[in-house]
Amino acid sequence: MTEPIEELREIVAAAPPAPPPFEQYLDKVRSRAYTVTDDDIGALTAVGVSEDEIFEHSVAIAVAEGLRRLDAGLGAIG
Repeated sequence: MTEPIEELREIVAAAPPAPPPFEQYLDKVRSRAYTVTDDDIGALTAVGVSEDEIFEHSVAIAVAEGLRRLDAGLGAIG
């Protein structure tokens, strides 16, 4: 059986790349998620992105960033 953290890594690695309208939004989620507003979501839905797509890409990028930070922390403590 695979460890849960490894399963997360596999899921994130298998996630499809986000289409161009997501670039700024996902950068915001990655670096300062606390600043995401309804307007950010509205801008994506206005160009035809579904709320399901927004959710899926948001979770994928948040998990990927969390894993990156975990790895950095573990690397720092050796």
